[in-house]
Amino acid sequence: MAVAASGFAAPLSWPNNKSSSSSSCLHFRIGPCTIRAPPLKKTRCEIASQNSAQAVTLAGSRSFSALELLKSSSADRYTKEKSSIAVIGLNVHTAPVEIREKLAIPEAQWSQAIGELCALNHIEEAAVLSTCNRMEIYVVALSQNRGVKEVTEWMSKLSGVPVSELSKHRFLLFNKDATQHLFEVAAGLDSLVLGEGQILAQVKHVVKVGQGVPGFDRKISGLFKHAITVGKRVRTETNIASGSVSVSSAAVELALMKLPERSYATARVLVIGAGKMGKLVIKHLVAKGCREMVVVNRSEERVATIREEFKDVEIIYKPLSDMQASAGEADVIFTCTASETSLFLKEHVQMLPFVKPELGKRFFIDISVPRNVAPCVSDLTTACVYNVDDLKEVVAANKEDRLQKAMEAQTIIIDELNKFEAWEDSLETVPTIKKFRAYAERIRASEVDKCLSKMGDDISKKQQKAIYDLSMGIVNKLLHGPMQHLRCDGSESRPLNEILENMNAINRMFDLETDISLLEEKIRAKMGRSQK
Repeated sequence: MAVAASGFAAPLSWPNNKSSSSSSCLHFRIGPCTIRAPPLKKTRCEIASQNSAQAVTLAGSRSFSALELLKSSSADRYTKEKSSIAVIGLNVHTAPVEIREKLAIPEAQWSQAIGELCALNHIEEAAVLSTCNRMEIYVVALSQNRGVKEVTEWMSKLSGVPVSELSKHRFLLFNKDATQHLFEVAAGLDSLVLGEGQILAQVKHVVKVGQGVPGFDRKISGLFKHAITVGKRVRTETNIASGSVSVSSAAVELALMKLPERSYATARVLVIGAGKMGKLVIKHLVAKGCREMVVVNRSEERVATIREEFKDVEIIYKPLSDMQASAGEADVIFTCTASETSLFLKEHVQMLPFVKPELGKRFFIDISVPRNVAPCVSDLTTACVYNVDDLKEVVAANKEDRLQKAMEAQTIIIDELNKFEAWEDSLETVPTIKKFRAYAERIRASEVDKCLSKMGDDISKKQQKAIYDLSMGIVNKLLHGPMQHLRCDGSESRPLNEILENMNAINRMFDLETDISLLEEKIRAKMGRSQK
């Protein structure tokens, strides 16, 4: 779930020190599904002399940094190994909140994170999905081994968590497995609350934030956009979301579970943060019969909007400066802000007056990541602190009811995986298509120039345009058939081996010299799988 955007975010530091490499974990369980990643490949570094010459030429054309030259060299070096889509992450299933909160990246710094990731030697594209339940980095890597090592070290530098510790909690997925994981995330299958819908909004937000950011490019952008399609289909075509709870509603349920039943009607409620999560907490409190509460937020505007929606409920606004005083008058405190530092420390809570005797303790329900309530507050005899990881108790019963619906969702995901794989395959034909079109364009332009030169200077612009349009029309119609037979984006039922034959024929007939070894390798792998 996204941390509420209530304006408490603070700047994040981005250290530059190096840290050690880590080992790889390849077999693990996420949510209801066991996923096995393929073994990491050993990369062959074959640097031809022409690559060195190209680097020298580039360096001579303008001033290139050593990193730029290295990345240029890397791009040439790994043309024999197809770029891999990879996800390196930690989530509620693999890491406790005290680890996840150290890696959380505020939305305002996602673009900066993408830039830093793509500055790594073996990373071409990147995206960040950071919520209260997960911190996942999606990349297109020139080399799986090196890319994972660089991203893991970057995460370690960002968070201050040693690589060895990250390796205990992270998960790694590549290519089809990484794609399937994101599709399951967008569909709500990997959430703490199975089937919840807020994660789909967060995946959409990744695309919104990434638009125009260098490094959020064709493959990663296409992956996330396709994940949105998957999430929409699952929610539309299955009942997985019916009767489901969200993190916010689970937080309210948890409070009711922990409060003495006799105090339900009299407990004084404080909600800190009026962003998305805070608003949902208020909504579920109202649904459970709460008719009076205090809301602390940086500004009153959002609280006023919420008050308009729930006109029969007394919602009292308090500024951030009154937070401590408001906490002293509350029995149950929900914290849901984007603050990167604790709002309640042990010394703060010690100073608060005692709650009513029938309650015994003040309850803090902290659904923020990073946490808003310092862990040491739970040491006090006057306070009970619960965080997002404690919500598992609430959602366990709800989860079993929707596992069958999750199986229905998997059918949709497999269908969409095939479509995405076909789209990826279509990218392999692009070099041949481009070279073939460029070849035809050179001939067209040359012949038009000859025609115009023969017609002399008296030809009008209208006549010139007519000749140009005629030549373009002829070329486009002639190219249409061959182009259709080179496409492998799923719009045609043509098998990959037929497309490979077409590519070979086009390259041979027109001497295009396109490298099609990657597609050949892919076809052999697919044919091998189909024969098993």
